[in-house]
Amino acid sequence: MPTIRTILLGAVAALMLALLPASAASAAKVPIRVGLADQSYTMFDQDKFHDLNIKRTRYFVKWNAIDDDYQLQQADIFVDLAKQHGVEVFMTPSTHDLRRKRGKLPSVKQYKRKVGALVDRYRGMGVKVWGVWNEANHDSQPTYKSPKRAAQYYKAMYGMCKGCTIVGLDVLDQRGVERYIDDWYRSLGRKWRNRAKLVGIHNYSDVNRKRMSGTQAIVKTVRSSKNNRNAKFWLTETGGLVEFGGAWKCNEKRAANRIKYMFRSAKKQRSYVQRLYAYAYWGNDCEERFDAGLVNADGSARPGYNAFKKGARNFLR
Repeated sequence: MPTIRTILLGAVAALMLALLPASAASAAKVPIRVGLADQSYTMFDQDKFHDLNIKRTRYFVKWNAIDDDYQLQQADIFVDLAKQHGVEVFMTPSTHDLRRKRGKLPSVKQYKRKVGALVDRYRGMGVKVWGVWNEANHDSQPTYKSPKRAAQYYKAMYGMCKGCTIVGLDVLDQRGVERYIDDWYRSLGRKWRNRAKLVGIHNYSDVNRKRMSGTQAIVKTVRSSKNNRNAKFWLTETGGLVEFGGAWKCNEKRAANRIKYMFRSAKKQRSYVQRLYAYAYWGNDCEERFDAGLVNADGSARPGYNAFKKGARNFLR
């Protein structure tokens, strides 16, 4: 007949065995934190969004939104709802006009005044993760011809947002990105290069062509001896394209396949990639030029939603 001591030891052993799988599963997760971005605060009201267990999101705001009551209202609601649901907001200033080569390049003085007001406003609402400028090297942004100005913006943001986590440079994996990065770091000067150790990458091209060459070129250039050998990276915007202009015709299954590849390739880059922000939650039923949504406009799940949910299980939040 078993003694009380034997029973207790057995119970403890059983408890430890029960806990082992969970601990092992946690330890086995890819050490990259996954977030999901969107420009609409309505995603926070969706059960499907909450089923993804998302703890981080990204939101870009017009650099001069402090002068636009509607833009401020939208951003206020987004940040407030994110906070209510325990989701950290990563906020990035962007152009006031997304048409290619149409945006006005703000002076450093304007940046400090307008973006500085946004930093003050949203830091007060708990936003402590900031980008300096969205997709700085793309011609939909006025910084695309001026890495020097983008570098000046970084110095300004660094001074305005003490104690914040700052993505100093945010670039798209397109042709010529290496030169842009080199010019940006050179413009910073020796004193600032070591501070600029967090770089954002938009790697749609790589993910949707199932390659890693663009991302690796960015990493190699940033980590060169003349820039910052110790830099780390966030995939600040990525995902499977359902539709994009004439190059990618509306195809939900293809997008789901690319989301699977997004996770596979991120895993291979886990030694230097810290976060991944997929875009976007909402789709638009391929009625606009760009659609990378996980759900349709009516809220129904696309194949990409299921691919994202399954893939994200292996990553941190």
